[in-house]
Amino acid sequence: MTASSDVALATHDLRKSYGSRVALAGLDLSVPDGVVYGFLGPNGAGKTTTMRILTGLIHADGGSVDMLGRPFKRGDRRRLFDVGALVETPSFYPYLSGRENLRALAATGGRTRPGRIEEVLELVGLRERARDKVSGYSLGMKQRLGIAGALLSEPRLLLLDEPANGLDPAGIVAMRELLTQLARNGTTVFISSHLLAEVQQMADIVGIIAAGRLVREGRVSDLLDTSGVVRVRVPTEAVPVAVEAIAAAFPSEDVQPSANEPGWLTVHVSPERAGEVNRVLAARDIWATRLETGSDLEDLFLDLTRSASDPDGTFMGRAGAAPDDTATAR
Repeated sequence: MTASSDVALATHDLRKSYGSRVALAGLDLSVPDGVVYGFLGPNGAGKTTTMRILTGLIHADGGSVDMLGRPFKRGDRRRLFDVGALVETPSFYPYLSGRENLRALAATGGRTRPGRIEEVLELVGLRERARDKVSGYSLGMKQRLGIAGALLSEPRLLLLDEPANGLDPAGIVAMRELLTQLARNGTTVFISSHLLAEVQQMADIVGIIAAGRLVREGRVSDLLDTSGVVRVRVPTEAVPVAVEAIAAAFPSEDVQPSANEPGWLTVHVSPERAGEVNRVLAARDIWATRLETGSDLEDLFLDLTRSASDPDGTFMGRAGAAPDDTATAR
């Protein structure tokens, strides 16, 4: 794989197993410079395993990683001086203050310029609590301190695993504004999150994985343009005729009756075509009692990952999940 100067992070055929359990089955990602990249997938799909490989916490069984324009290999610790990372729940010395914890962290990595600790405390809204012992911090405050630690060396690439964990709504908004501002200033932000609505608001590009493989990658705006749906409710007894009529009128589109909501149909057409769906039904004397349109990341995510589930409805990727460990890398 040839590294590209305009790609901050790329993986090619990345593979990892834990015994007989496959976590990554040939993962290919491409993250351009200076964007917020949303890394999405159901539980057990391989997101945390990927983050651990990218931060050098574990090693892949196969494949390659390019980071900041060069191959990233085992033992290449100095490369991580240009990378800020927060993987899972951050760990700190509880008997030290927030400021003292950042000083200790700064001593373990790349050079931190004078005044940087105060800057990152201000960025994450902890300046007023910097003297307090971390043992008195809430989960959200610890998470913000973890992000501050990841920013100490002014990284070119920022890797964040569930950064909104423990944050209240105001904190989530503040984090979104911080990360988008960092990207505008040239930092590439790679964020793994379950908050799909939040990712939709902040991410420029998303990569969606299931069962250890990439199932879709692209700009959020482009993906949503092709993932619109129209939901329509008709009398329950009219559902078979309605499905037949819509399928005939839109032969290249998918129409599905809901298994859990009697009378509801989902048609995979753009929201602008809702009127056409209604006219098709009316022509067969079927009168919709409700019509909804939508095009969001959650719908796209569920559509793309549903095919990776097993017959019981649980995601196959769950078998690839590794035992949890808590780590903060920088």
